[in-house]
Amino acid sequence: MVKSVIVTYALWAMGGPLGLHHLYLERDSHALLWMLTLGGFGIGWAREIIRIPAYVHEANKDAEKMRRKHSTTVPPPTGPFRFAGQVCVGIYFGVVAMIGLKSLSFFYLIVLPLSVGAGIHLVSSAGEQTSDLPKTLTACLITSPIFYGSTLSPLPISVVASVTAAQHRRYKPPAAPGTKKQLGPRLYRLGLVWLAFSAPLGYCIFHNTTATLYYLSDCVAALLDIFWFLPWLRSVVEFMLLMPYRIFCFFTGGGYYEEAWRKVLEILLREYTTEEKDALQILSLEVEASLQDITRSYRELAKTWHPDHNPSKDAEATFMKIHRAYEVLLQRHRTQHGR
Repeated sequence: MVKSVIVTYALWAMGGPLGLHHLYLERDSHALLWMLTLGGFGIGWAREIIRIPAYVHEANKDAEKMRRKHSTTVPPPTGPFRFAGQVCVGIYFGVVAMIGLKSLSFFYLIVLPLSVGAGIHLVSSAGEQTSDLPKTLTACLITSPIFYGSTLSPLPISVVASVTAAQHRRYKPPAAPGTKKQLGPRLYRLGLVWLAFSAPLGYCIFHNTTATLYYLSDCVAALLDIFWFLPWLRSVVEFMLLMPYRIFCFFTGGGYYEEAWRKVLEILLREYTTEEKDALQILSLEVEASLQDITRSYRELAKTWHPDHNPSKDAEATFMKIHRAYEVLLQRHRTQHGR
């Protein structure tokens, strides 16, 4: 069936960030990418206002012409937008994996590189192009141990794997004449992939909200710290990171909603984890304890239980518990106040 530019634009306007127009054009990889990133974080969706005619023309091409074009050994042209998308989506998939699956013992060796590689290959497979998936995943698996345990590890993994994917880009083989993709099975496969992506993230957000907020805050702070030598660039990056929130405030009128969201965050960040509650109990502190209260209680207990001053057999173990409790509460205070 011949695809219509008008219908494509209508679907782009109504559900573009969810990839409806790409489903219509049978660009399933592109549709899945848009579903998982809400239209390439909004930037890709906006850019498509000038790309849709080319997408429709590509969808309506004769199969024989496509076969002749793709039989050449010349790789498709490189595009800075596609490469930047590979890096960004690779980082995005890595961060999502960190939020939902970081507790796994083999996370940095297997889960993180596979997640980053999957995101990069998804971008590589949008449209007529694709890449060598095994080589992309191999680059991720080799790079990940070098940055083992680092909060920023998705960034170098994504860059190295994106370079590898760009070096091995090629055209997708055209479909056989008369072959038609059924909508039902296509939606079924896309739904399974979307569920696999969102389920760990959703579980983590609903069952560990405070830790998720802490991790996101740490990631943003670490990213901004990279640009300490260029304050103006740091301000630009910070503005871009907060853009989705600013857009939300714009459409909701800011004011009340902004204040309500601030209060929600404040309530969430005041909730203590089990480890922090134990630390409060060890130092004999209340939930509202200030930094001065924490420090004062720690010093008093440390004097009492320090092995140099206390000859009891339990002194050393108790002193270590007190010191650990102090570090936990001190870290929480620094996270809350950005210091």
